[in-house]
Amino acid sequence: MLGCLLAATLLLSGCASSTPQTAAVREFAALAPNLQSYHELTERYRHTYQREQPFLTPEADAFERQQDRQRQQACDDFVKLQGGVQAYMQALGRLAGDKQYDLEDQVKAMGSGLRAWPEQGLDDRHVSAFAGLSRLLARAVTAPAQQAALQDLLRSGAPAVQQLLDAMQTLLRLYQRSSENEQAIVLGMLETELPYADPQRQRLLRALAGVLQQEKRNEYRLFGLRSTLARQHLDSIIASHQALLAQLPAAPTSRE
Repeated sequence: MLGCLLAATLLLSGCASSTPQTAAVREFAALAPNLQSYHELTERYRHTYQREQPFLTPEADAFERQQDRQRQQACDDFVKLQGGVQAYMQALGRLAGDKQYDLEDQVKAMGSGLRAWPEQGLDDRHVSAFAGLSRLLARAVTAPAQQAALQDLLRSGAPAVQQLLDAMQTLLRLYQRSSENEQAIVLGMLETELPYADPQRQRLLRALAGVLQQEKRNEYRLFGLRSTLARQHLDSIIASHQALLAQLPAAPTSRE
């Protein structure tokens, strides 16, 4: 009898840990570490010039050096996308009763805002979405772990988060194109120059170049695998998020 009364009390109080929905939300929040694969590819993209530089002509080097300066600045914003989505996921987990997440530093970092980089695919609508999400999370961080607060963040934050996830998908495609361009430069140079090395006088050079060529082929093959994994992780998070939204009850209507 006492157990039944306790269960009823928890249900009526709106305790966040008392429903199947909150269990699904906690599972969704647990996917946040998978965003690390996006972060790793962003950092790899950041260092494109350092890998390309030994294989560039003087003319190409001047152009790529200029591109590198812009790339460094843009990547500072690209990684913020991951921070925003991760903070949202973990805020949901916290409202669903998982007390392991400490979000204050993440939410403060979002306060610095985001810049648009239209040529790379990060535009003003993503900037606005990031700003709106940061305001929602600033409120959610202090909200009690209750069903109403959880559903409100899901309902209010979903449009902005979808924009940020779309931007991350666009940037993963950018990283793929950049890697293909880098591969063409690096392997193209090795494949063009290596046959002209004298097999008698430049045996060491040919041997070292051959080893480097194989290492680079393996590196770009590994990037392809990591890129596929990052896209799969992102697709999984998007699908899980959409499943949560599909189960969300209709918003309560206001009464006159």
